[in-house]
Amino acid sequence: MRQEQTIPEEPGGRPPSQNTAADSPETDTAFWQDPDKRAVIFQVAALAVVLLVGYYLFSNTLANLERQNIATGFDFMDKEASFEVGESLIPYSAADTYARALLVGVLNTLKVSFIGIILTVVIGTLVGIARLSTNWLLSKMAGGYIEVLQDIPVLLQLFFWYAIFYDVFPSPRQALHPITGVFVSNRGLVFAVPESHPVHTAMGIAFLVACAAVYFLRRWARKRQMKTGRIFPVFRVSLIVLIGFPLAVWLLGGAPAKMNIPELRGFNFRGGINVSPEFAALLMGLVLYTSAFVAEIVRAGIQSVSKGQTEAALTLGLRPAMVLNLVILPQALRVIIPPLTSQMLNLTKNSSLAVAIGFPDFVSVANTTINQTGQAIEGIALIMAVYLFFSLLTSAFMNWYNQKARLVER
Repeated sequence: MRQEQTIPEEPGGRPPSQNTAADSPETDTAFWQDPDKRAVIFQVAALAVVLLVGYYLFSNTLANLERQNIATGFDFMDKEASFEVGESLIPYSAADTYARALLVGVLNTLKVSFIGIILTVVIGTLVGIARLSTNWLLSKMAGGYIEVLQDIPVLLQLFFWYAIFYDVFPSPRQALHPITGVFVSNRGLVFAVPESHPVHTAMGIAFLVACAAVYFLRRWARKRQMKTGRIFPVFRVSLIVLIGFPLAVWLLGGAPAKMNIPELRGFNFRGGINVSPEFAALLMGLVLYTSAFVAEIVRAGIQSVSKGQTEAALTLGLRPAMVLNLVILPQALRVIIPPLTSQMLNLTKNSSLAVAIGFPDFVSVANTTINQTGQAIEGIALIMAVYLFFSLLTSAFMNWYNQKARLVER
């Protein structure tokens, strides 16, 4: 019998005669068949289209401006503004430059945004916690607050509060006088303040020192509690420090108590501090509208924490306030902070609606500048740059805080 010759198999069980193209050295693939190369080509093409469109718009704008003999640039910033600004945190007159007028607008926008964000976070947090209260009346009131203020456009709320000041409150001669040194009229809220004194500057510095002391005190108390389990009365001690430091400086400085009391002169009050109807209406509208959304964010963040966490904390004997402060809120912050950042940015951007009720924010001052100088492109560019700066600054701070507040997993 004839024996058949067997061919040894290669590793993998395939005869040498059955070699395929896959066993040969790697072959070159056409670029349109390589997804990585295609992705690079598409991105380069998209970038080229964007650059071409940008170049076309830029060159077309310059050509139109040149044809209409409109000068470009920011040389107008050094010229006299020749218009007054109703409210200013720094000294300003119509003889100042456009640059200083725009700075006044920036500071006014910053004032509204800063105060508004603080009030929004405080009110929104309280309403969000009240929404989850076991008290039926409190919970329903918080729910009504949220539903009503969320559903009314913010611009209508600004008009409403502005009309309240001018239609409900009396003229300065018949101003409401609830307590000594406080007057409420259609010109705003006027109240007495201490007269300027060098001790007040020292009190401000003492308050900043107290804030730093409270920060380090809280850190020490947290570490002490982690090691020993003993709870330090941080809130009470912090309150004593924040009040005690400035009070001690005031006493050591001679306890100046002279007040700058507003007085009615002519058709308005002189002296004290005046909170204008425009500023009050803008602040109330922005705070109430945005705090309704913040309340829902806080509610959702608290409800994202498992109920077992609350039950376990109560089993350990913690009081409800301590459970909320030590167990619930630290875990809820990871859910609360990202959407809270968006609401802060919305409040800052919505402050541009101040022009509708006559508050001299940056948009209002920039619009006046554009109307007088004709530098529309430069004015709009400045508005965009200012709000972009405010948004990036807020986002950077909240991202830092988000990193600090995040839970460290093991």
